[in-house]
Amino acid sequence: MACDICSVYSANEAQGGGKGFFAGTAEQFTEFGTLQDDGHAVAGHGEYIHSLVAQIFAGYNFNKYVGVQLNVPFIYRGYGSDLMHASVAGIGDASLVGNFRLFQRSATDWTFAWNALGGIKLPTGDSSKLNTPDSALPDGIGGHDIALGSGSVDGLVGTGFSARWKKLFLNAQMQYAIRSEGSFQHQYANDWTWSGGPGVYLVLNDNYTLALQAVVSGESKGADTFAGVSDEDSAETIVYLGPQISFTWSDELSANLGADLPVSRANTGEQVVPDYRIHTAFTWKF
Repeated sequence: MACDICSVYSANEAQGGGKGFFAGTAEQFTEFGTLQDDGHAVAGHGEYIHSLVAQIFAGYNFNKYVGVQLNVPFIYRGYGSDLMHASVAGIGDASLVGNFRLFQRSATDWTFAWNALGGIKLPTGDSSKLNTPDSALPDGIGGHDIALGSGSVDGLVGTGFSARWKKLFLNAQMQYAIRSEGSFQHQYANDWTWSGGPGVYLVLNDNYTLALQAVVSGESKGADTFAGVSDEDSAETIVYLGPQISFTWSDELSANLGADLPVSRANTGEQVVPDYRIHTAFTWKF
C-alpha cells in the first residue's frame, strides 16, 4: 500500500514559527474491508485490515526558511477474515526530512508561501512479513500490506503551498517516494501521495484561528517486484474526499482532525481496499 502518513503533512506547520524546536504527533486509522479484483468489488470471506499509524516527530528550524525533522511511526495492523485473525505491531520505517521555504509574501488581506522537502526513509521497521507466503494469508492480503518495514533506504521529495485571501484559503501538498530493493528481494513501487483543497477561516484573529476545509487527497503506486518479477496484486490509485477542521493558537500550537471517504478505488489483481480513514495531527513549537 502507499504511505499511511505522508511526511509532508507537517512541512507547513514546521516552517511557520521561525527559529526553534518543534514536536508533535500524527495518527491515522484506515479501515480496509472491501475485496476488489482489478477495480471491481467481489464476494469475499470477511477479509480486512485495521491499520493504525501513530507518528511521533520532532525537529528544529534553523530560521524561517530551513528546518529539519525526524519522523518515527508506531504501527498496529490487525488483519484476517471470517476464518482467521492476527495482528502485528511495532516501530515502522523512520524518515529524516529537510523542510525548505522557497517563497513567502504577506499583507493584511493575503498571504502566500511555497515549501519544498527532501529526505530519506530508513529501514528501522520489521520487514519479516514480506516473506510470508500468500497461502498463509486471506485473499487480497499480501505480506507487503502488513509488513512494518521495507528493509530499504528510500528517497523522499515533495512540495506544497498555502494561500489566503481574507478568510478564504487554499493549500495543497504532495510527496513522492523513490523506492529501492529491500528485504527478501522485495521492492515497493515508487508512490505518490497528495492532499489539498479550499477552506474558510471560521475564526481569524491575532491569538487563534479555527478553519474548515474540504480536502481531496490520494495515493498512487505501481506494482511491487519480487526479485525483479512484477507482483500483479499491488498497484493501486485511491482518491479520497472529506472535511478537515484545523485550529492554531498563537505561533505555538496547531492541530487538525479530518475524515476521508474513497471516491475512486482502482487496483490491479485481488486486493483489500480502504473503506474510510480518520486522521489527526498536533504540532507544538517551543
